[in-house]
Amino acid sequence: MIMANITTLSGFLLMGFSDIRELHILHGLLFLAVYLLTLVGNLIIIIITTVDQHLQAPMYYFLKHLSLLDLSFISVTVPQSINNSLMDDGYISQGQCILQVFIFTSLAWSEMAILTVMSYDRYAAICFPLHYEVIMDPNKCQWAVIAVWLSGSISGILFTATTFSITFCKSKIVHQFFCDTPQLLKLSCSNDYLGVIGVAAFLSAMAFICFISIVFSYIHIFSTVLRMPSDEGRSKAFSTCLPHLFVVSFYLFMGMFAFLKPTSDSPTAFDLMVSIFYAVMPPILNPIIYSLRNEAMKEACRKLLLGRQFTKKNWFCSFLQPRL
Repeated sequence: MIMANITTLSGFLLMGFSDIRELHILHGLLFLAVYLLTLVGNLIIIIITTVDQHLQAPMYYFLKHLSLLDLSFISVTVPQSINNSLMDDGYISQGQCILQVFIFTSLAWSEMAILTVMSYDRYAAICFPLHYEVIMDPNKCQWAVIAVWLSGSISGILFTATTFSITFCKSKIVHQFFCDTPQLLKLSCSNDYLGVIGVAAFLSAMAFICFISIVFSYIHIFSTVLRMPSDEGRSKAFSTCLPHLFVVSFYLFMGMFAFLKPTSDSPTAFDLMVSIFYAVMPPILNPIIYSLRNEAMKEACRKLLLGRQFTKKNWFCSFLQPRL
């Protein structure tokens, strides 16, 4: 019924992974399990970096916002996909699709920005340890986070406004489990999607600048670490930097591959898997990587899971207060 009338409806039809009802249910249950695991992992990081006095350094402050971004990022696409799979109904209204594109784009850019800030934080901590408290004082950390969220919102507004300014005249069938912009552009009647390409090019250029700054940060970090006389010092530095470098590299590579590869009229299972890697996997990987490679995080997790009490003093509030 929906397939027959999709061209007359204001919304879109998300095709998902399969036309087989049993596979729809399997996909919905797998996504539900992934979502719950991601929810728990990121919530644990948010909780322990808020209440544990030992996790009030800028690194953990930024990590908390990364977890908040990850939690929001996966919540934009996966719950809708779970509902569509279990209800066997891929329809999504145009309003929902617009909101999904806006939030997804905003959070994607914000995640890129927070990863850049985190690389600068590691650069300052390792290359300028004596001046670290001055370079990364609480006021600067707050403004950095505000800039991250604000830049994401502006990016989302620009991208969404240009995307939905185009005229959709083809069958409104999106071969994806969420409103993916490259798939939406295929539904355009003419060349009125050039504005979207312009905004995408601008955001890509900004992302490239972020990538270059991350690369230069890690060049300086590794050159400094390799000159350290202590093996323990080198090991500790690498244990905090390598997880972050892996997250950045994975996120950038999968995002660039997904958006730069040409879209086909008959998407394959590989195309859908790529979208999972950049839209679903980063929020899952971040809690695992940062928790398993960081002793302070592991100790705080043990306290939380074993029901041990954290220090009652609100060190998070004192961290946010400007230093005189």
